[in-house]
Amino acid sequence: MMTTLTLPAPAKLNRLLHITGRREDGYHRLQTLFQIIDLCDQLTLTSRDDGVIQLATRVPGVADDDNLIARAAKLLQQASGTHLGATLTLDKTLPMGGGVGGGSSDAATTLVGLNALWRLGFSLDELAALGLRLGADIPVFVHGHTAWAEGVGEQLTPVTLDTPWFVIIHPGVSVSTQAVFQDPQLTRDSRPITMARALQGGASEWRNDCEAVVKRHYPAIAQALDWLSQHAPSRLTGTGACVFAAFEDAQTAHAVAEAAGHHGSAWVARGLNTSPLHDALGC
Repeated sequence: MMTTLTLPAPAKLNRLLHITGRREDGYHRLQTLFQIIDLCDQLTLTSRDDGVIQLATRVPGVADDDNLIARAAKLLQQASGTHLGATLTLDKTLPMGGGVGGGSSDAATTLVGLNALWRLGFSLDELAALGLRLGADIPVFVHGHTAWAEGVGEQLTPVTLDTPWFVIIHPGVSVSTQAVFQDPQLTRDSRPITMARALQGGASEWRNDCEAVVKRHYPAIAQALDWLSQHAPSRLTGTGACVFAAFEDAQTAHAVAEAAGHHGSAWVARGLNTSPLHDALGC
């Protein structure tokens, strides 16, 4: 029986993000295209017989009780009734508060990985339902496919997108998602479109409704976005802080990333349609 798994937790980009309304509970209705990319955290899960969920690595500024991977492990443990525990070791690459889904992806990898390690037999739909209790972005990582999403981001339809090379810049600031969604000037009435129209329109017509608010409050993000836009059409992912642009070849992307300089940390990542987590586990 397996006792240890080391698995990737990939990032995502919102190729578009439209806000079409607000529900009575305060959550916003969204339409978005999630694209999985090959920039990843790495999570090592080691099974324990004593039922303890132990964090071997801690995230600065995040209390253990608030840590999404610990919360995901405990939620799965409770839902399954297993007597097993796990030691969780996270090798963190993805920036916190970057809009690339790092925490959500870490939680999804915890759910999918422990389901395999503990031999629980939960379906991806069941794991996604558990994940939704922790965060709206977790289901897309659990299902592991680039997707069109609606609702609060949990109503997923798998799609196939182009797979360019992305330059991703994190300007070194932390964005409050709550503050963005509470901003009175945030666009909340974008007209809903069909998935077919979104896909037919293509990248030239895609936008992020959060971008104007974020640029106004975070000059460093505005500057990074303006600089990157000189090289290719660029936009914010999620509520930020990361901005990104797509390139046809790796050589050009690496050259732009190397030139990013004082605009922040820069990565080059390939767009994917299936998650490396699911490739690793054969899901």
